Amino acid sequence: MNAFKSKFRNFLSTMATIEKYDAIIIGSGQSGNPLAIAYAKQGQKTALVERKHIAGCCVNEGCTPTKTLIASGRVAYLTRRGQDFGIHTSDSKTSANHVAVDMLKVRQRKRDIVSSFRAGSESRLKAAGVHILKGEASFVGQKELNIKDSTGKENVIQGEKIYINVGDRPAPPLLEGISSLDPGRILDSTSIQELDEVPSHLVVIGGGYVGVEFAQLFRRLGAQVTVIHRGAHLLSREDPEIADLLAEVLQQDGLTIHMNSSAVRIAVSNNGFDLTVQTSNGNLTIAGTHILFAAGRIPNTDTLKLEAANIAVNKKGYIVTNEYLETSSPSVFAIGDVKGPPAFTHLSYDDFRIIQSNILSKSPAKLSIKDRIVPYVVYTDPQLAHVGLHEGEAREKYPDRKIQTAKMPMGYVARALETDEPRGMMKAVVDCNTGLILGFTCLGLEGGEIMSIVQMAMIGNIPYEKLQNAIWAHPTLAESLNNLWAFLE
Repeated sequence: MNAFKSKFRNFLSTMATIEKYDAIIIGSGQSGNPLAIAYAKQGQKTALVERKHIAGCCVNEGCTPTKTLIASGRVAYLTRRGQDFGIHTSDSKTSANHVAVDMLKVRQRKRDIVSSFRAGSESRLKAAGVHILKGEASFVGQKELNIKDSTGKENVIQGEKIYINVGDRPAPPLLEGISSLDPGRILDSTSIQELDEVPSHLVVIGGGYVGVEFAQLFRRLGAQVTVIHRGAHLLSREDPEIADLLAEVLQQDGLTIHMNSSAVRIAVSNNGFDLTVQTSNGNLTIAGTHILFAAGRIPNTDTLKLEAANIAVNKKGYIVTNEYLETSSPSVFAIGDVKGPPAFTHLSYDDFRIIQSNILSKSPAKLSIKDRIVPYVVYTDPQLAHVGLHEGEAREKYPDRKIQTAKMPMGYVARALETDEPRGMMKAVVDCNTGLILGFTCLGLEGGEIMSIVQMAMIGNIPYEKLQNAIWAHPTLAESLNNLWAFLE
């Protein structure tokens, strides 16, 4: 009996010290940060729990650092092409392709920009009055979290509403013999950004969005690059003619691409490794120095102890939500990449918009994630930008409608020719019964900017004829939207 009383007193003591919050956000990502600020600005007591870096994947390992590196790669590319424009460096007439790359400077530039963005995010959180708790969170109940800091100290906090914004991470490599390799040669989308020298021969496993961006980047920085891809086309979501044209662009840039191929085993060699690859024409051996695994991601849910709050996940570990971002546990929401692909920063931010409108607004609106018009850009050069439905998706979704497509080479765009960047094509998918644009892709110079114009037309339910008949400034990339529609068929 005395033992029971002692335990009960300890329980009451613990409960008395639990700090209570109106909202707790786990993870400092692109939906978590603005949501924490929005709560705090309304005078609600708000905690943001972050185990690593403020600002999440986008700023620390994703969009910001990779696009900074890609900018360096483009400068190297244009420097090599100087003679095409009549521009010569001091020795370029005799050494047309030589460009010296200072990888330490490239990396430091990336680090400086990331640090600046991260500091800005933290200062905005603090200015709004958000309590920033550094540590790893795990559920101990539907509204309780245990926070374990870097010293091992643990503390329980409670939230009326809890938002999970922990994102995902690169999947670990699964390949026979990989454990025998020098760990410094085994790369993922995070560690590759910290290289202090350009690899001699980079082998990329996976021809998806991450794989092709890094493959082209390191080719431009001077590496020999080989891509191993399981599918018949790169970027399996894209229309085949777009994906094949991108493959052609990458091959023009000097990349070697093996389609319908998979890595079988790897073995240490004198200069790095020998990779055995199974192809449709039999096995081949590739000698490389570094290997990038870019073929998948897994959610950061394994340490959250979601079962303590009865939060359901799918077979891959991503949190299951309804269209309002509610989980199976009352008052717990999942936002951002942790609820599953597509994993885009702008979708994460839109999750915040939905929560803000549905919960924090003075006039709550029941917004949902259904039927969002989703744009994205792959930052190859030229960019591959897309919004809405692909052709196959449109025909499957609307079998009774008259669906037509318009395809036009970028070589028909005056601005692309004037800048000597004519590679690529545009493709639009149109419902010819209404004239409405169902989807649009641009593989071309500043493809993301052209796509955004078409996206605005789609948001406003503006038929393609309005773009066709608009007066666009000349010479701009936008004026291509006068001519594209002539190719409808």
